[in-house]
Amino acid sequence: MILERLSVGVYGANCYIIGDEKTDEAAVVDPGGDADKILKVLEDKGLHLKYILLTHGHGDHIGGLKELKEKTNAPIYLHEEDHAMLQNSNKNFSSRMGGPVIEMTADHFLEEGDSLKVGELTLNIIHTPGHTQGCVCIHIEDIILTGDTLFANSIGRTDLDGGNHQQIIKSIKDKLMTLDENTTVFPGHGPATQIGVEKTTNPYIK
Repeated sequence: MILERLSVGVYGANCYIIGDEKTDEAAVVDPGGDADKILKVLEDKGLHLKYILLTHGHGDHIGGLKELKEKTNAPIYLHEEDHAMLQNSNKNFSSRMGGPVIEMTADHFLEEGDSLKVGELTLNIIHTPGHTQGCVCIHIEDIILTGDTLFANSIGRTDLDGGNHQQIIKSIKDKLMTLDENTTVFPGHGPATQIGVEKTTNPYIK
């Protein structure tokens, strides 16, 4: 498996490029900006973009979406609960962030239990509402991309429209903390961590 992390956009969100070495198929998760950087990695590694996946609809995770879609025509996937946010730059805050103003339409909706194939890799979708109602995490083998649901020693904020503190805690405890403790967590901001580490050190979920 190819896994590349890029810090992109005005807020330095983590964008992930997942690639299958045997087939050269790839998925980009959360193109928060700097589409040129994302496209260069795809080109340098000879990867064909099969999916653009959004963990949620906030502007710092979608800033490069329009250009990436225009250059690759890869389909955009998002949970339906965040679709209205993606379509409205005031709701997704891109109108206030100083970067591209984004108003887009998803090609397909993600749901709990969905599985997407990238070559021989299986990307399993876990719906984790709380930061937004449409937040998802993406579980691939021994890693999980958690967007703004779970961070190293922290959790996503819940004071924005669609946020719910009790709900995010439930999502994390019921759906993420049940994974193998050696699962590596790659969040939407900040450094990687592990499920086992968060079980014992994260003050929000201990």
